[in-house]
Amino acid sequence: MKIYAFEEAGGPARESTVATPRPSGHEVLLRLTHSGVCHSDVHIRDNPTLPFPVVAGHEMAGEVIAVGEDVTTTKPGDVRLVFPWLGCGTCQDCRAGNDDRCPDQRPLGVTAYGGYAEMVHIPHERYLLDITGIDTGWAATLACSGLTAYAAVSKALRGDPDNEIVVLGTGGVGLTAVAMLRALGHRRVTAVDVNAERLAMARELGAADTVDSSAEGALEALCRVTGGGADGVIDFVNSGTTARLAFDALRRDGKLVQVGLFGGELTLPTALMPVKRLTLQGSYVGTLTELREVVELARSGRLPRTPLVTRPLTAEGVNTSLDDLAKGAVPGRIVLTA
Repeated sequence: MKIYAFEEAGGPARESTVATPRPSGHEVLLRLTHSGVCHSDVHIRDNPTLPFPVVAGHEMAGEVIAVGEDVTTTKPGDVRLVFPWLGCGTCQDCRAGNDDRCPDQRPLGVTAYGGYAEMVHIPHERYLLDITGIDTGWAATLACSGLTAYAAVSKALRGDPDNEIVVLGTGGVGLTAVAMLRALGHRRVTAVDVNAERLAMARELGAADTVDSSAEGALEALCRVTGGGADGVIDFVNSGTTARLAFDALRRDGKLVQVGLFGGELTLPTALMPVKRLTLQGSYVGTLTELREVVELARSGRLPRTPLVTRPLTAEGVNTSLDDLAKGAVPGRIVLTA
């Protein structure tokens, strides 16, 4: 089968051919029809600590072409979405569907071959989800963009649909979070970004207000449109600058959920944390159960579709897409198609 692998940190993806796996037991072989491109793949490409070569890509959907002798939940010809955030598969957390808590992480597209390939080998049928009734290209993005947004939104919501929730950063995942909040019935969503085009998209997806964080007085503007401060802020950038803005925008009992991997530092005023009763929480992807909930939300028709940019699933498609993401030049989400 063909793979498009990074052979060294910072280098381009190159096409090569490797032996096609033969599934046994509960294993499944999937021919990829759609593979989403995530900004974290830029970090994976450039990470010198990973064992290269790396076949990245963790938003995968396609057709089952072979199954092991013990597989009972899928068969050749079925179209399935892949949950890529695998653990060891045998510990208590993994058996309970909480692979994301496993201390021995083995995610597809990071430490195991992922979606920048012709096919992908799935170690157990339980990691495949039926996406009947959902566009396959859009469904592929649910495995990371959708799941990451849903898990973060679930941590930020406080029950009242009119609580002030701020989405900081409206790239592909941030836009999905705006759509997710509206699909879940939340009415007060403010989107914050430096890009006017993305802020316009956020309004189309349901944001009640938008703020340009590059403008002078951005904090004052954010506090004004939220009526004095946010009940929850989800930071999908998570740089030192955005983390500071997010923290300063919280009202009493507010919660900051940090998601982005941009990197930076945030110095916390320790006395202010108890005085304002603030909460700071990280969020990274999500569980298999949460992905099932995302798929059902998409199937219900309540979840608005984020804009998709389609490109070919080739080495050139991978390289061009990651370069564009690194420049911040992509409105929405890229999906590579076979």
